[in-house]
Amino acid sequence: MSTVAVPDRGRPRTRIRKGAGLGLVAWLAGILFFLPIAWMALTSFHSEEDAATNPPSFTAALTLDGYREFFGAGGGASPWPSLINSTVASLASMILVLLLALPAAYALSIRPVKRWTDVLFFFLSTKMLPVVAGLLPIYLFAKNAGMLDNIWLLVLLYTSMNLPIAVWMMHSFLSEIPVAVIEAAQIDGARLPTVLARVVAPMAMPGIAATALICFIFSWNELLFARVLTGVVAETAPVFLTGFITSQGLFLAKVCAASLVISLPVLAAGFAAQDKLVQGLSLGAVK
Repeated sequence: MSTVAVPDRGRPRTRIRKGAGLGLVAWLAGILFFLPIAWMALTSFHSEEDAATNPPSFTAALTLDGYREFFGAGGGASPWPSLINSTVASLASMILVLLLALPAAYALSIRPVKRWTDVLFFFLSTKMLPVVAGLLPIYLFAKNAGMLDNIWLLVLLYTSMNLPIAVWMMHSFLSEIPVAVIEAAQIDGARLPTVLARVVAPMAMPGIAATALICFIFSWNELLFARVLTGVVAETAPVFLTGFITSQGLFLAKVCAASLVISLPVLAAGFAAQDKLVQGLSLGAVK
């Protein structure tokens, strides 16, 4: 006697419940990560007296005094030179990293060199050294070379710091490019610079955008080297932010306002490139 398999109608409902549960967890995680930013934004619109209350008052009057003081309305220093220095250092180092990482990743993925895995491991091993361990040698080098308080010293440092992770990221992105496309371009007479600019770069644009954004964020947020190696001329935005923290007086609202303004370029860049970022970071995840 033959038996007929009865479809299990409970499985779709189980999958729907699991999907709803995962969606709820994702929303809770997103709200959890967003709460500190929302708290900082709300505190920045409070007066120093209201911001210093414990527990904080959510019904306190809103004011722009923190932002006015940040932009120098109260006779303080202007933040624009520091913001310009951070922009120059971040953008210049990002461009240099991309110009150097693209050929290196091409050589290690599409045209692999001998012992390319050892090369990648060497790149990664440079990130294992604690940053503070190299602070004194770099400071002595900059002092002897007369490059202290020089924005281009930060550009070189940020480029060298971000280059290993950029090569690692772009290596995985370029590995997904079909070699036949590159060989077809070479048969048509395209040289290596043309192949990189017109074939490899457009096809790997999501990965390049993700790499560029991450390098920009790392450079913009860097504080230790900028704090030690700069003074007045090359002071960056994070260093300028630390100047609001004093041992006397109230400064919480002003610090929150300054932190929000300094974070806006990174948030704006991430929001503008979110499609490319998600596409680039997920490139190669599914074979």
